Amino acid sequence: MYETFEHTADLGLRVSSETLEGLFVDAARGMFAMIVPELTSVELRQTVPVTLKADQSDYLLFDWLNELLYRFDAQRLLLAGFEVTLDENGLSALAQGEVYDPLRHQLEHEVKAVTYHGLSLKETDKGWEAELIVDI
Repeated sequence: MYETFEHTADLGLRVSSETLEGLFVDAARGMFAMIVPELTSVELRQTVPVTLKADQSDYLLFDWLNELLYRFDAQRLLLAGFEVTLDENGLSALAQGEVYDPLRHQLEHEVKAVTYHGLSLKETDKGWEAELIVDI
């Protein structure tokens, strides 16, 4: 589950999930929903493998979202499907989507970057929660 919130000139993302992998999936969906609010309009035509290494889960979440954002910026890939596996070495994932088509996809926000400001990731009695701010 994810929700956005206003933060001065930026936009916040609050995510919760029973599992850490689920949180990474929902965070990615939440970020792309900021870019294209109708994620159902994104067809899962291309698969992109992603492998990242990090010691801390919060920095791994930061790197994950920025890597996906780079794919949008560099390749215009809108991503809507995600499979994430986490282990002691980091993350391996498959992201699915398609190239942005202005005839089918309405863009809402230009997400420039995920920031360290306000970045938090914690385990709770219900699972995992994260909060982060994106520069728009």
